[in-house]
Amino acid sequence: MSDTAPQNPAENIVYKALIWTWPFYAVGALYIVGPVLGWMLGGLAALVVYFGAAVREDLRCHTPIPAVVWAWIIGMAAMLIILWVGLINFDFGTKTIIRSTIGWAKGWALMALFPLAGAVLPIRRAILVRGQCVVGLWVLVLAPLMLVAPYIGLPEKIFTSPLKVVGGPGPEYFTVFLYTLDPASGTPRWQFYAPWSPFAALLGVLMVLFALEEKCTRWKAIGVTAGIFLILASKSRMGLVGLIVCPAIPRLLRLSAQSWAWQGLAGCLVLASMVADGLITSAQSSVRAFKSARADSSRVRATLQRIATERWENEAVWFGHGRVAPGSHIVEYMPIGSHHTWYGLLFVKGITGFLALLIPLLWQLALAVTDTIKSNRGTLPFGIILVFVLLSFGENIEIEVYLLWPSLLLLGIHAKELTK
Repeated sequence: MSDTAPQNPAENIVYKALIWTWPFYAVGALYIVGPVLGWMLGGLAALVVYFGAAVREDLRCHTPIPAVVWAWIIGMAAMLIILWVGLINFDFGTKTIIRSTIGWAKGWALMALFPLAGAVLPIRRAILVRGQCVVGLWVLVLAPLMLVAPYIGLPEKIFTSPLKVVGGPGPEYFTVFLYTLDPASGTPRWQFYAPWSPFAALLGVLMVLFALEEKCTRWKAIGVTAGIFLILASKSRMGLVGLIVCPAIPRLLRLSAQSWAWQGLAGCLVLASMVADGLITSAQSSVRAFKSARADSSRVRATLQRIATERWENEAVWFGHGRVAPGSHIVEYMPIGSHHTWYGLLFVKGITGFLALLIPLLWQLALAVTDTIKSNRGTLPFGIILVFVLLSFGENIEIEVYLLWPSLLLLGIHAKELTK
């Protein structure tokens, strides 16, 4: 049997859900598939743990639930309690509390359910790696149509799925796009199966990270090429940073365990000290160019962060405001508490919500860093966490978990590997 052929029902569900990403997107169902898959796998994992040896042999769990997964479970459960406290403190009604609880179930809850499923169910890395490469093949097949679409008069938006009636952050999560036009420059950008282009770029970084672990050279080339194409076509600054940083840092850290690497680093530092002034000037110029590439976007984000911080400090330090607040024209009517996970957490859930995410994330990072130094096994989870960190600085990560689930599964699998 092939190493990438599903060998049990859990692997079969995961693999098919992953390789059918584009068909699900074509009917506007991706935002539904993610939460359904999370609760299905999480529920299956809970049953496997509860019934133990009574379940079928190819689904049994042979290791205890790792401590870091318990941290995710406790942290995300705390998010729900913090949410209720914040909403009650600001006198939101029962209807808002119910809707927000459903939102938690489709967002924060999945950040615990998928690691739990990865840690308990017998799902192998190879299934996720090959699945990501198959998604990349879809990207390369559809790329010619999507690239020529704005130049031959095809519409930006194909349709908005009627599935939007289930509710979500916005209609873009249920809309099928060929491309979008940048409001600042009027040039086309591509977002593929993501709700917007910057997120698509970081999905491309994740695709590259997974593809680098593929053992079949042909599939590896497909996955890496498709991931880079996602990043370049999205025209995202953050994606370009991620393409360099996220694959490189884990591998450089792995090299740091070698004595010759330290000798090389010492030599580089000596050379760098000789041209330090020039390097500093160059770095400052690069930062200015990075920010000026989309100056309006940078200004709006900075203003959102400032307002969120001020209102958090003055109005709701511990449990936050319970939900985002409408923004004025100064932030182009973007909600206060959006476009940044950490500022958003402070505004919406206060310092308690901030810590509920920070603690398990740092714990998972520490495990990945330690394992990367010891072996190549930690390289992929370390890279994934770096992508999450980058994503958290520009997006609200909880509303994008429905597309990040393969990475969260991998974090659970890595925790299980360490437990073994």
